[in-house]
Amino acid sequence: MIEKLGHRVVHHLRDLHDFRKLPEIKHRIRDLIQEINRAAAHKPQVAPYVAASRGFAVKNEYLLGELQQILEAQTLERTQYYIQRLIKGLSEVRTNRVNDLNLNRWKEYDDIWTDSLWLVPRRDRSGSHRADYWGNFIPQIPNQLLRRFTKAGDWVLDPFMGSGTTLIESRRLGRNALGVELQAEIAQKTRERLHKEGQNGLGCRLETLVADCTALDYEEVLKTYGIPNFQLAVLHPPYWDIIQFSERPEDLSNTTSLPDFLQKIGELAQKIRPVLAKGRHLALVISDKYEKGEWIPLGFRSMQVVQESGYMLKSIVVKNFEDTRGKMNQQALWRYRALQGGFYVFKHEYIFLFQKK
Repeated sequence: MIEKLGHRVVHHLRDLHDFRKLPEIKHRIRDLIQEINRAAAHKPQVAPYVAASRGFAVKNEYLLGELQQILEAQTLERTQYYIQRLIKGLSEVRTNRVNDLNLNRWKEYDDIWTDSLWLVPRRDRSGSHRADYWGNFIPQIPNQLLRRFTKAGDWVLDPFMGSGTTLIESRRLGRNALGVELQAEIAQKTRERLHKEGQNGLGCRLETLVADCTALDYEEVLKTYGIPNFQLAVLHPPYWDIIQFSERPEDLSNTTSLPDFLQKIGELAQKIRPVLAKGRHLALVISDKYEKGEWIPLGFRSMQVVQESGYMLKSIVVKNFEDTRGKMNQQALWRYRALQGGFYVFKHEYIFLFQKK
């Protein structure tokens, strides 16, 4: 078992602490690397978010990289420092209060994005994820947000549930989630999609509620579902009237003006704030739009009203995704239109990350 190998690695590393001859230490490290490579030949890789909570279940790339750094150290003092650091990474877990990431093994999370520019080549279509619902966002967005800003067992709020992308990712990562959807028929399809996704043994709850998210009493919702509070809210509203999702007047895609749309976004942020735990996060995923030849900064205007609702802006992420439904196989046409019309084709969205003060 990989856990037993991990225990042996730590045992050998601790023995090396008393060695004072650098060549002998390097010889033992090479032996360890050979043993790990033999074991890795027939052991599956372990996902980072599992590794963070299971002691010695560690990715081979991380372990081998740390051992290689020990090999390359030029002095006994630096070698012993790297050995002690690796022992700590393999035997101690250090997390912060908003996620399960083991900061003693931060190098292991090379698939978690920390830059403010996300270039995503293709959509995750695994399991129940589909691109058949207009306006749904790529699963990689909630996946990254959940892993950075929640712990296993935390509660996630998605007021614009749609096809359930955030709820699917919540189930996969062991987070509880509540999704709110205005249209009953869409909510039912999402429940069926979640059922097809199945259980993963992590014991999380997924709740769906048919309602107008801008008119809900969220404190009453907490009482109804027995939820103490939410640790993360992920908002992916309609981008005003770019796509009309229904004929219902309360649908944000049917707001008659930009000020009306922004007022609704601000009111929603205010309603969510009391049920979001102190110091926890709200993410707003939104884009801009063109109207009558003019660029409308919908994203930044929405960002501003959320700020004014009592949140601190922590980060602005720009996400570019090539494989969009609206421009699928039409890159040449859009390039011509841009050259002819004197504008730039925008393919990006914003992810505004806020923290409750």
